Amino acid sequence: MRTIISLAALLMSVALVQLGSGSLAPLDTLSGTALGFSASEIGLLGSAHFVGFFVGCWLAPRMTGTIGHVRVFAAFAASGAIGALAHPLWHEPWFWAALRMLTGFAVAGSATVIEGWLQARVTNQTRGRVIGIYRVVDLGAALAAQAMISFLPPATFVSYNIVAMLCCLCLVPLTLSSTPEPERPETPPRLRPLKTFRLSPLGAAGVFVAGITMPAFRMVGPLYGLEVGLDAQGIALFLSAAILGGALAQAPVGWLADKHDRRWVLVWLSVAAMAVCLGVAWIGGASPAAIYGGALVFGLVSYPIYSVSSAHANDFAQPVEAIELNASLLFIYAMGAILAPFLSARLIAAAGPSSLFVFIALAHLALAVIGFWRMRARPTAIEKTAYVYTPRSSFIVDRLLRRRR
Repeated sequence: MRTIISLAALLMSVALVQLGSGSLAPLDTLSGTALGFSASEIGLLGSAHFVGFFVGCWLAPRMTGTIGHVRVFAAFAASGAIGALAHPLWHEPWFWAALRMLTGFAVAGSATVIEGWLQARVTNQTRGRVIGIYRVVDLGAALAAQAMISFLPPATFVSYNIVAMLCCLCLVPLTLSSTPEPERPETPPRLRPLKTFRLSPLGAAGVFVAGITMPAFRMVGPLYGLEVGLDAQGIALFLSAAILGGALAQAPVGWLADKHDRRWVLVWLSVAAMAVCLGVAWIGGASPAAIYGGALVFGLVSYPIYSVSSAHANDFAQPVEAIELNASLLFIYAMGAILAPFLSARLIAAAGPSSLFVFIALAHLALAVIGFWRMRARPTAIEKTAYVYTPRSSFIVDRLLRRRR
C-alpha cells in the first residue's frame, strides 16, 4: 500500500494521458466527417498517429537518459497539448495528419517515461500488484475516454480545448510529486525485426495482425459507426464495448495460453475473430444492440492476440534477448498500425462500411494459415514464459513486466 500511495501521482498522470489521447482519435474522425474530409483522409490521420508513436518510442529513452524523467515528460505533454489545441486553426487533412504525428509522438514518449518510472520503483515482491493496478487505471481511463465522445461536439474549439486541458493536467501530479526522480535509463534497445521473424515467425505475424486489427478498429471504427447510423453516444458505446470485451478476455485467454499450446490458442482466436468479423459485416446496421454486441465479442477475441503472440515469441528467446525482442515486436506492431487505418478507410469509401470487418477477417485468416503452417514446421517450446497482458505502449514495457522463463 505504501508503494501504491507513493505512485499515486504517477498513476493519476497515466489516467490523464489516456483520457486525452484516447478521446482524440474518435473526436478527429467525427470532426473530419463534419468538415467534409474523405474516408481516405480520415484514415490518414490514424496512420499518422502511429508514425509519430513509433518515433516517440525510439527517441524517448535517449531523451530521458540525457535530460531526465520530469523534464522530458513535460516536453512530451506540452507537445500533445499543442497537437490538440492546433486542430481548429486550419481545417486541412494534411495539417491535421502532422498534428496527429505530434500527438502520437507525445503519447509514446509519455508512456516511456511513466513505465520507466514505475520500473524503477517496483520490486519483485510488489511488481504483480502494482502492474495489476496500472492495467486497471489504463483500461479504466481508456473506457472513460471513449465515453467522453458522447458529449464532445465535433470540430469545435471547446472539444479540442478539453483534450488539451487533459494533456496539460497530466503534468500537475508528476511535477508536484515529492517522490525522487529515478536514475536515468540505459541505452535504448536495438531493433532487429528480421531476427524476430526468424526466431518466431508466428509470434511476429500475430503481432503484425494485431497491429492491423486494433488500430483499424480504433481509428476507423467511428467512421464505420457513422456509416451504419450511430450517433456520437452510440459510437462511444461501440468503441467502449470492444475495450470492455478485451479487458474481460485477458484472464481466461491467459489461462488457456499457459495451459495449452499457444499456437492453437492463436489459431482459434483468429478463427473466432474471423467469424465474428464476418458476422458483424453481415448484420451491418441491423440494430444498435447487435452492433454493440458484435463489438463486445470482437474485443473478446481480438484484443488478447498481441499478448499471446508476444508470449509465444518470448518462449523461444533467451532472457538477455527479451528487451530487444519486445522492442522489435512493438516495431512490427507499429508497421501494421501505420498501414491499417489508411487502407481500411479507403476500403470503406470504395465498398461500404462492412468492408472494414472483411479486411480484418482476411488478416485473421492469414494468421490462422500461418499458425497451421508453423505447427507443422517445428514443435512448440518446452518451457513457457508466463502470460501477461502486454500494453503496446513503449520499448521499456518489458522491463516493467519482467518476463521470466
